[in-house]
Amino acid sequence: MTWNLDSSRPIYAQIAEQVRLDIISGLYQPGTKLSSVRELAAQAKVNPNTMQKALAELERSGLVHSMRTSGRFITEDTDMIKQMKEDLATDQIKEFLEKMSSMGFQPQDTLELIEKILKEEQP
Repeated sequence: MTWNLDSSRPIYAQIAEQVRLDIISGLYQPGTKLSSVRELAAQAKVNPNTMQKALAELERSGLVHSMRTSGRFITEDTDMIKQMKEDLATDQIKEFLEKMSSMGFQPQDTLELIEKILKEEQP
């Protein structure tokens, strides 16, 4: 996994966000065992306490769960993963539509532009 971390936001939040994206995009399959906190921290070049905080946040959200003495695992709740994926996509679309609106595009104009680009992209 490539860790793209910057100092503009808390590192633990960026780590949690990246792991969340990796889960909803399918990089981590449901039920997959995560590497240890120390291994993940070494990979990301962060303090283990920072990685622990990020994983604790993912546990609170339900995407990750701990099994005593066995480690942490990705949830097997595929419905939750699907819902999180849809929620994230919805947020991205709303942000995109707001940007288009600020440039003066009406919703129908935006839709026509998207359709035009999709037709150009097809082989």
